[in-house]
Amino acid sequence: MKKKKGFVLREVCGEKVIVGEGLEAVDFGKLISLNETAAWLWEQAEGDFTAKTLCSLLCKEYEVDPATAMADTEAITREWLHLGIIEA
Repeated sequence: MKKKKGFVLREVCGEKVIVGEGLEAVDFGKLISLNETAAWLWEQAEGDFTAKTLCSLLCKEYEVDPATAMADTEAITREWLHLGIIEA
């Protein structure tokens, strides 16, 4: 997977959100609010990545068991795919 061009993480009124910028995201018109962990995962998702890659990073950064981390990273990548901000 990889992030689609034009989607960036910003802080708006103390809240982390993904917004679309530029021509690639002209039809998006949404703000996607992220909690601290989801924002951290978005920042780690550079270049090509998988849910497994994010799971490994999550386990290294936070005290979370691998099964929970994998379930969470699979869920968030599915959501990001559904929203159209990453591509397979």
